Amino acid sequence: MPKKHLVLQQSEGIVLQCASRIYAAYVASGRVSDDELETWMKRSIREAIALAVCVDDAIISDGEMS
Repeated sequence: MPKKHLVLQQSEGIVLQCASRIYAAYVASGRVSDDELETWMKRSIREAIALAVCVDDAIISDGEMS
């Protein structure tokens, strides 16, 4: 299998961390079957993005202030 080179932006990496935790919780709870792996991964990513958007809407960081 050829190696893949992957470069994520900082925000993508943060969403990946959140999504992987959500996905791990689904796996640990027994909700993910072998034939639904991709479905649950995509769901976890959507939920992580939704969380990130909620946080972005709720907080004004130093870099966003003029």
